[in-house]
Amino acid sequence: EVVAERGADFPGEIHPRVVWHRDSPATRYRGFQHMLAIADPDAGAVDAIDGFVIPEVGDIDDWKKADEFVTIVENEHGLEEGSLAMSVIVESGEAELAMGTLREEMGKPTNNLERLFLLVDGEVDYTKDMRAITPTGDLPPWPELRHNTSRAASAAGLVAVDGPYDDIRDVEGYRERMTDNRAKGMLGIWSLTPGQVVEANTAPLPPESGSWLLEVDGRRVELESTDGVQVYEGTELSLEERDDAYVLRVGGDERTLDEEALRRELLELIQYVPSMDDIVDSMEEFEAARDAGTGAIAMERSATLRIDGVEVDVTDDRMWDEATYQASMTPISLFQDVYEHRPDQHDDLAERYGEDVIERARTVG
Repeated sequence: EVVAERGADFPGEIHPRVVWHRDSPATRYRGFQHMLAIADPDAGAVDAIDGFVIPEVGDIDDWKKADEFVTIVENEHGLEEGSLAMSVIVESGEAELAMGTLREEMGKPTNNLERLFLLVDGEVDYTKDMRAITPTGDLPPWPELRHNTSRAASAAGLVAVDGPYDDIRDVEGYRERMTDNRAKGMLGIWSLTPGQVVEANTAPLPPESGSWLLEVDGRRVELESTDGVQVYEGTELSLEERDDAYVLRVGGDERTLDEEALRRELLELIQYVPSMDDIVDSMEEFEAARDAGTGAIAMERSATLRIDGVEVDVTDDRMWDEATYQASMTPISLFQDVYEHRPDQHDDLAERYGEDVIERARTVG
């Protein structure tokens, strides 16, 4: 009823989750009946429905059962075959192994698995299925599951989504989880609270301004930009200028270095986080070089670091080729997708990045 009344005004996609279980025919039948009811044109909701989410799937044959039920629903209600997407929640070892066969199964004339859309990790039930135990009772991080889900999604042209982050007050931990996920190619994550929704909607996009990070004792600290100088104000690292040399202390390690050696050492410790404008600039520069017949170019980035009042200029060169360009296209593609499908966010995006950057980001690539 809610979808029938308000679904047309919802700016995103709607994929109802139905009941299902790999070991229960009765539960699967209830899920089938649920899909039939939701997709009934007389109920008024099907025009706003994009697909269904199937939880607790098992091996690949179980995925095919769900797919066949969706096909029957489409035929029962006169819908175009394949018009309803199907997403699954990976909550068992069986389902994890099934992801490894997706690429060869999709597209066979005996199924409609090409309707698959999302591969979603369900770490709570996965932990139960794996009989995993931690001393505190917290969920294991399951990096292998997230990697396998992302790999399967990439191979099959699907979207990988991480499960819920249940420590709802730990905003920083939620951000770190998303950062780790993006490094695995997993761009989506469940959101349990309004605060998590805001973080999940904004964190995957490039920042509005670039920043420098300094890594000390395995921890990355964002440097403060003051009048164009990147300032470190922590205590884990210190720098002292002494005669014609520098004394650099990192943790308990102390080294006396000349200026060139100091620059090399600091370059090992710092990283730059590019802004949307930086990424677009680099891509445009590479496109121009590629069109002129150059296959690879060097991109230079410089900064002045200030540590304990001592300033040091550093310059980092990075080689850009087609692979680098394609990797940089990932966040830009995400932005372009958001811009195309969420016109309600155009004003917020323009306020964040500026109209000029928005227009260039829409056309690059």
